Amino acid sequence: MSDLLSQLKAVTTVVVDSGDLTAIEQFRPVDATTNPSLLLNASQLAFAKPMLDGAITYAKNKTSDSAEQLSLASDKFAVDVGTAISKLVPGRVSTEVDARLSFDTAATVAKAQQLVTLYQENGVSTERILIKIASTWEGIQAARQLEQQGIQCNLTLLFHMAQARACAEAGVYLISPFVGRILDWYKASTGQEYTAETDPGVLSVREIYRFYKQHGFNTVVMGASFRNTGEVLALAGCDRLTISPALLSELSQMQGELTRHLTDTGATTAAPEQLSESQFRWALNEDAMATEKLAEGIRKFAIDQRKLEQLIQQAF
Repeated sequence: MSDLLSQLKAVTTVVVDSGDLTAIEQFRPVDATTNPSLLLNASQLAFAKPMLDGAITYAKNKTSDSAEQLSLASDKFAVDVGTAISKLVPGRVSTEVDARLSFDTAATVAKAQQLVTLYQENGVSTERILIKIASTWEGIQAARQLEQQGIQCNLTLLFHMAQARACAEAGVYLISPFVGRILDWYKASTGQEYTAETDPGVLSVREIYRFYKQHGFNTVVMGASFRNTGEVLALAGCDRLTISPALLSELSQMQGELTRHLTDTGATTAAPEQLSESQFRWALNEDAMATEKLAEGIRKFAIDQRKLEQLIQQAF
């Protein structure tokens, strides 16, 4: 019998959640995802040092404005790391828009277009890229525009069915519903412990997956933010799962028979009427967990983005 990671790969597309080239090369996933926190960690690794220097030189050659230099160097570094990753995976690399733009549709669209241009300069085609955007109303509307331009998106920091519905209705290519952060909130709120089968993060992704398949939405569901292998295995059969190197390593050493929990049996019901902005905002407002975790996630990514910029600024 093969290990559980190998069995998982047979029913789900496995994606690595890392900016570490060594880890990506070790586990050979189909796709890879990054975010500001992972890029900040990657900036301390040996392979990234020349990329940081190169990004700074690139920015200095493009503009004399110090603020523009910092922003461009940060984007260039993210794209250069993504370009290196793209050489190790056959599929797509997700690169995140600055979290500080999460409530500005026009600025998000412009930043996404710039990231795509930087990738194209590196010889990486648009088909190999996913632009990661926070699942705010403004972010989802930016993704709607980008998808219409042929730039496919990965909507992240997703904690609620209303976010998932709005993404699918906007024609978003892929969503990343978070599992572990939902569990964190409920454990802190209730003081209870949860099994994989009662884990509220797992149950949320299962509900979203079944809703999409039942109504014939094509948006890909990629579970993310896992705290343990139990959560991962409880979503076997999901379209995709993005998993940290540590959990991938654990799964590769685990034996046993994998149980598939999610299967696409085809559309059976017409899609409901699209959510309005007010309905979307009210649904989030009614869910303390989703409201708090979305805001917290944006803040934390923004903090790490600033730390990365400070690191770059010191090297100017």
